[in-house]
Amino acid sequence: MEDNTICLLVSFDRNYIKPFQVMLTSLVLNNPQERFHIWLLHSGILQSDLDALAEYCGAQGAALTPVLVEPSVFKAAPISKRYPQEMYYRLLAPVLLPDSVKRILYLDPDILVINPVRPLWEVELNGHAFAAAPHSVVPDMVNDVNCLRLGSDSAYFNTGVILMDLSAARALVKPEDIFHYVQEHAAELLLPDQDVFNCLYGSYTLHVEDTRWNYDARRFAAYHLSSSAKYDMDWVVQSTVFLHFCGKHKPWKSSYYGRFSALYKHYMCLAERRTGPVGTE
Repeated sequence: MEDNTICLLVSFDRNYIKPFQVMLTSLVLNNPQERFHIWLLHSGILQSDLDALAEYCGAQGAALTPVLVEPSVFKAAPISKRYPQEMYYRLLAPVLLPDSVKRILYLDPDILVINPVRPLWEVELNGHAFAAAPHSVVPDMVNDVNCLRLGSDSAYFNTGVILMDLSAARALVKPEDIFHYVQEHAAELLLPDQDVFNCLYGSYTLHVEDTRWNYDARRFAAYHLSSSAKYDMDWVVQSTVFLHFCGKHKPWKSSYYGRFSALYKHYMCLAERRTGPVGTE
């Protein structure tokens, strides 16, 4: 793999294949000069679906490497409906990925990529293992409550976008630490994997700006107001890289009417031209 290739990490089940295809379509169209290698952590996507995914990625100029996560990794893990095996994947990426992968950018599949990603890929971590963004327009009280309940004095990072220095993270991330924390603090965890990341690794995480690197698509009005109208729609289109459709209301649903609904449906149509009908109910 050439040094200038950008490595991406994703993790999803069959239900999120279509949103992933939309995300990838937006990524490659807005980063036409880049080469991408996508690593997919999964727990049993059918081989026929993996073959179709590999073909789709290849048609976009991206390589795909699926990694089947063995259940044996989780023998000592608290596993339940609330704490499924899959919730641990992004936390354990430094352990699950091969040592040959030195740096990787994790993206949730409910994201549009609307500007170049290389500036984040090349950010200097200055000894940090990770880089991520807290949501700056969430009321301070919410962040304070999150820090209080987790016993953390770091910002509360959203884990939908995480740049990982895997060499540094491999010295830091231990499965037994994660499993023990979940076991001991289960009653306190509201967003389990995100809470665990913030508690165990928040102090090892470089703060990047959410307005560029993890823009919460629900909160246009709050961003606009808090910036004294600087972050208007023109600014978002020109400057935001990752437009993240956080929360339970998703833009591929026919019932979604968020401010960025038309933009998402535009990329759904572009993906559909490559894959057939895109969207899940």
